[in-house]
Amino acid sequence: MRTEVKTMTVDQPRTTYTIGQAAKMVQTTVKTLHYYDEIGLLRPSTRSEGGHRLYSPDDLWKLELIGTLRYVNFSLDDIRKVILGEITMPKALLLQIEALEVEIGALSSMLSILKQAQQKQQQGDSQESAPYLTELVASRSAHSSKRQQFVDRKVQEIGLLEQMPDEWKNSFLHFFNRYVLPTSKLTARQTQAWSEVQNLLNDPVYLEELANYELPFLHMALQPGLQADDWVHYMELIRIRAQEAVKHQWSPESAAVQKLTADFLLLYADVEQRKQPEVFVRKQAQHLLDATTERILRFNQLCAIVNPEWRDIASGMDLLMRGMKVLVEDRQ
Repeated sequence: MRTEVKTMTVDQPRTTYTIGQAAKMVQTTVKTLHYYDEIGLLRPSTRSEGGHRLYSPDDLWKLELIGTLRYVNFSLDDIRKVILGEITMPKALLLQIEALEVEIGALSSMLSILKQAQQKQQQGDSQESAPYLTELVASRSAHSSKRQQFVDRKVQEIGLLEQMPDEWKNSFLHFFNRYVLPTSKLTARQTQAWSEVQNLLNDPVYLEELANYELPFLHMALQPGLQADDWVHYMELIRIRAQEAVKHQWSPESAAVQKLTADFLLLYADVEQRKQPEVFVRKQAQHLLDATTERILRFNQLCAIVNPEWRDIASGMDLLMRGMKVLVEDRQ
């Protein structure tokens, strides 16, 4: 970190800086600071009597941190979560390392393909290099039909849903089938992420964790309080409401997010559990919090790479999880 920011301590006199001074001190532009303010990433601590932005030493430290995290390819959304304390720095670093490992794997795969195509051309097959390149890419990219076949086969192998009525099997896989599998052609980065998804689905430890995480759903499906189609419909409404809450940056403590969280949790209640909704909501919240492992989180991260639409679902689920923490703490 640059010394002009690091050496500012709480023992120094309280000082504020104009937006021009702040931009110069953290080596960025006024336009960038305006943008950070507009999107709510970092708003200045105060304003002058004339309404001009004034930045405190703490603001400068946060701006320095934002610049550092941007340098190592953090998204603005992830940086916002770090700044607001929604995720810890160790967790943020782990997620970014895993994301970059996907990138490295994808780049390695692309480099291998290009070198093989180049070698083909150097061998005198200049007319064949383009078709050969196409064949190489096709051999490594899993088309939607192959991905669907793999999932269908894994469902049969693990037997997680074997006792469940067919309509509930479809409900269980609804989001995955709709938002991950339909992508017709994958990029190298998406192909690398899909390869890791397959590895997880072949990992007995992950499958055990998944079964534990989804245990309430499996119980509910045998004695459902709703029809399967209605359950999917309400779950889609939860998705839309969660995305709206994320968009407006509603806090987990807000009444709207707490209501959304309770509505989500109740979708996992069976007929008997619906008779005592408050008891079930707290119990289900605690279960999901306890059952969320690093592998469960990794799976969602990989799905968001395979299909960016999943990122909105993951962001909504992250807000719901934070809502569950508030719910559990308030009722202890």
